[in-house]
Parts: sequence; structure tokens; C-alpha cells
Amino acid sequence: MGMKRKRSVEEFTTFVQETGAQLHRAALLLTGDHHLAEDLTQATYAKTFAAWSRVSAADSPLAYARTTLLNTYLSHRRLRRNSEQPVDDSLFSHQEVHATDPTTRLDLFDALATLAPLDRAIVVLRYWEDRSVADAAHDLGITQETVRTRSRRALARLRPLLEAHHPGFERTTP
Repeated sequence: MGMKRKRSVEEFTTFVQETGAQLHRAALLLTGDHHLAEDLTQATYAKTFAAWSRVSAADSPLAYARTTLLNTYLSHRRLRRNSEQPVDDSLFSHQEVHATDPTTRLDLFDALATLAPLDRAIVVLRYWEDRSVADAAHDLGITQETVRTRSRRALARLRPLLEAHHPGFERTTP
């Protein structure tokens, strides 16, 4: 392996180590399934690695990876080509996801699963990743008004679901 190629692989490995947990959490929120989240994260890194010489020269390789994650998720949802389901989901540990409050996180996953894929992506970007309306619109390739409208409607659908399981649920979003 040439020196330049080896350095590139090392840079990519460092990038994955630094961003892996963040992208996996976003993928888990998008898919609601630990295994699909792993597949989505792996597919994202595969696509990012294929373009690494260009990506590493960009201002924000993480932004590229995040956009790739979203596009891969939305493409997967549109195609619905993956119908594999684990035989017994209780066999698999979701420890890192539920570490602080398992009930709230499970309720959040269930509530997010009721949203359309684009609405779910918007909610994850805006309220979990704490991205601005402009950044979310850019990442998803839609207008800022669409992000505002769809996030408002998605939150209106989520609130009753979360309030049903958590009385006194605080409204922390507009």
C-alpha cells in the first residue's frame, strides 16, 4: 500500500472513530431498529470511504456523512427492499440506546415510527441533532418552509403519543 493511500485509510479510520457513535445514534432514531441502524451506518461509511479523497478535502466531512446517512435512509424507505426482521428482538441488547431512561427512549422510538420517513428525518435532524432549519433543509434537499411546516406537524402528532405515556410531558419545542 502506498504511503498516500495508507495515510488516507488512517484518516478515514480516525474519522469513523470520532463520528461513529453520533451517526449510529442518528441512524437508530431514524430506523427505530438496532440492526437496521448498524446497516445504515455501515452503508454510510462505505459510501463516504468511496469518496474519501474528495470528502476529506471538504469543509465538513461529518456534514457529508450525515447527508449520506439521510439520503441512504430515505432511499431505503422509498424502495422498501429490505424486509428482513430479527427472529427474536429480545435476544439483542439495546443497552447503549436505553442507558438513561429505557421507558422514555422506547416510547420515543415507538412514536417516531408513526411518522413518515421524511418527517422522521426532519425531527431527528432538528431536535436530536440540534440542526438549524437551514441546515436541515440543505441536508434533505428541501425548502426551509417545508422543514418548518413538516416539523410543526410531526411534533403535533408526536406530542399526544408521548403525553399518553408520560403525563406532564413538557413542551420544549414550539
